[in-house]
This record gives sequence, C-alpha cells and structure tokens, in this order.
Amino acid sequence: MSATAPPLPRLHVVTGKGGTGKTTVAASLALALAGPGRRVLLVEVEGRQGIAPLFDAAPLPYAERHLAAGLDGGEVFGQAVDADEALLDYLTMFYKLGSAGRALRKFGAIDFATTIAPGLRDILLTGKLKEAVSRTESGRMVYDAVVLDAPPTGRIVKFLNVTVESGRLAKTGPIGRHSRSVSRLLHSSLTAVHLVTTPAAMPVQETVDAHRELLAADLPVGHVVLNKTAGAEAVDITAERLREGLRRTGLPSDEALVTALLDEYGTRRAETEAIDSYRARLGTLGRPISELAILPEGVDLSGLYRLARDLRGGLGAPGGAAEGDDPGGDDRGR
Repeated sequence: MSATAPPLPRLHVVTGKGGTGKTTVAASLALALAGPGRRVLLVEVEGRQGIAPLFDAAPLPYAERHLAAGLDGGEVFGQAVDADEALLDYLTMFYKLGSAGRALRKFGAIDFATTIAPGLRDILLTGKLKEAVSRTESGRMVYDAVVLDAPPTGRIVKFLNVTVESGRLAKTGPIGRHSRSVSRLLHSSLTAVHLVTTPAAMPVQETVDAHRELLAADLPVGHVVLNKTAGAEAVDITAERLREGLRRTGLPSDEALVTALLDEYGTRRAETEAIDSYRARLGTLGRPISELAILPEGVDLSGLYRLARDLRGGLGAPGGAAEGDDPGGDDRGR
C-alpha cells in the first residue's frame, strides 16, 4: 500500500431489500475475502440465524466460531451478535462489573434498558463490530476483514448512524467516547456499505433510495451487487434461423413448434431487456456493479464458493488496512 493510498475497507456492511439475497452475498463475500493466510469474521445481528444453514452448520452462538475454509486457504469465522450479550461485554469493559453485570440480566435490567432506549441496541451491535475490526493479538489484527449481514436497506442508515446521535447527547463519559469512536469507523474509508438488489422494480428503487440516504448521512458506499441475474444477453432470433437450427440438429421443425419456441423466447427476451434497463439505472449511481447469476440448483456451500469466485475480482478482492492502522481509535480508558 502506498503512503498516499487510502486504507482498503476492513468492515464490509452488506444490506439490501428483503428477498434480494443479502445474506447469501454476505456469506460469499466472506469466503472471497478469506484468501491465503487471511481470517474473516462473518457477523449477523438480527437473530434470524440465516448464515448457519448456508454453511450446513449449527446455529451461530455469540462466541466466534470457525465456519469454513475461505478461497485458497483462508478461514471464515461466524458470530451472531446479541445486544444483551454485547451490553454485558460493554459493562465489563468500561465499568468492570464482571459477574455483577450478569446479575443485572437475571433481574431484567438489561431488557428494561434496551426497551426504554431502543437505539441502545444498535449502539451495542455496532460497537461490537468496531471491537472485532480493531482487535489485535501479538501486534497484528485478529481479523483481516469483518463482513456484516446488516439490517435491510429500509433501516440501514438509522442503524449505522445511531452512534452519531448518541455521541451528541452524551458529550462525556464512556458512552460518549465509545459512540464517537464507533462513528469514526463507520464514516471512514475502513468501512464500505454494499447494496444488494435483484433486477426488479421495487428492489432497484429501494437501492437508489438507500444510496441517496447513505450519501446524505456521509456513510461510505461500496459496490452495488446485482444478484440473481439470468446471465444471458438478448439476441435477434427469427423463425427462419430457429427452423434452420432445429433441422441442423435433427429435431422437428414444424410450424407449431417453431411458433411455440419463438413465443417462449419472446418472454425470456423481455426479461433480459428488463435486466438491461435496471442495470443502466443502477449505473447512474456511479458505483462499481458486481453481478451474480442465479443458481438454478439453489444455494448451498458449493454455490457459495461459486459466487465467491465471481465476487473475488471486484467486491471481494483481498485487502485490508496496514498493520498498525487504527479503525476508529481505541476508546477505552479515555
């Protein structure tokens, strides 16, 4: 990395409208980032346990757990971040409560706190991400990258920007310092928010809206991932060309079959042209676009590796902050 080049993202936030495959893209990206000798943490925060089935694994715990080998020898770890557990970590880290913090959970104090202050949950979740991104052992980063299967585009800005508001409200003390530290990471070049969409009107519109909102909040947008594309281009096929092709292969070429095939192709061509129009609209956002073809056989671990290879050349190119880079600063003890 040159002295003037900005650090490559270490926190990859993957968001998209429900049904666009953002969890699949997040899992594939984690595999793509886990190149030789690299460790990547794949995190989910909504309690849906959508990651584990993709890897044919047991539900993810709060503790980080090895999930799979990455491309070419890296390692992917998984974690389901729970706000209650994150609050216990927070109380231990900043207030040294230890077992006393766990006693609070038995009395329902943690549920009470996160209920009367709903934004606290998001603060705790993003804080846990920051801790994973900045954690070191023996002078090097524990994880070369962290990938978040984030909330959907409809609430991604609120989720990522909650620390800005909390930092304004809490000017001093651990909460204020913690919030500002997390906010610095989320608004820096060490973070990239990737938008996942499918070639359909509503997901594309929501992607356009989310892009505008992210820019307005000064949050760093990465790639747009156009998922579940047909992987074909529209071409001109006439009845005569089709009839000649059928004859050449020894198949029937009667008028009824040719007409039926042309009708079917007309439908598929319209779908392909629609994808082209959505691709063009996404292109106006000025962001790199990564395309992933639909997997006819469904998504399993082998499918994830296939998608990871497709992502690797762009969105998933291995990279990370240089040793010693400080993602957001250490807020402990200040």
